[in-house]
Formats: sequence, structure tokens, C-alpha cells
Amino acid sequence: MQISEAESAVMEVLWERQPLAAEEVFAALRASRDWQEPTVKTLLNRLLKKGAIRATREGRRYLYAPLLAREDWVARQSEGFVERLFGGRVAPLVAHFSERGRLTPADIEQLRRLIESFDDER
Repeated sequence: MQISEAESAVMEVLWERQPLAAEEVFAALRASRDWQEPTVKTLLNRLLKKGAIRATREGRRYLYAPLLAREDWVARQSEGFVERLFGGRVAPLVAHFSERGRLTPADIEQLRRLIESFDDER
């Protein structure tokens, strides 16, 4: 399932708090996005068609909730990213950030602990 950047902004709102009406999703996004309410409704409809969310009728409005778990989406996005840019290998990804000074000492320590835990499991 392909979810655009705009659709992912709507999903983030729904993952954080659900179920929500379209007006509530719009209100949550108003500060960070320069969108009108019809734009949010269009994005909600796209996500419905893709099967990423569901709509439940409550009186005269619909409440939206995610069907796609955030963890599943993040896993697919990360795997696709690493596959496309680094041939499916994580080490070149880490090297890329290291070479550009993007790893903090805390990041490096966390990576060391992670590698040690992998070694302990073997």
C-alpha cells in the first residue's frame, strides 16, 4: 500500500488519536499544514479507498480510524528505503550518516549496545 506524504500526515493524526471526524483531523493539521478542510476530506477518502482507514457513521458524520498499524507502515517504509538507496544493506546507511556527521555520541553508543546485543544472541 502506497501512502503519500500528505496522506501520512493524516495517518499520523489518526494513529495518535482515534476515532476522529474529518473536522477534528482538519483542526489537528491546521497549525502544521496550509490545507483547507476539503483537502483533508479528499485525503481521508483516498485512505478509505486504499483500505488504510475505516469510517464509521455516527449520526450525520463519519468517524475515521486507522486499519493500517503505524508499526507495519514504518517497517515497510524503512525496508523500502534501505532497499532502494543502499541495496538492502544497513551498514552503508549508517556509514552514510556517520560520514556526514549526523550521528551523535548518543547514537553511536546506542548502535554499540545494539550490536553487542546481537552478538550476545548468537
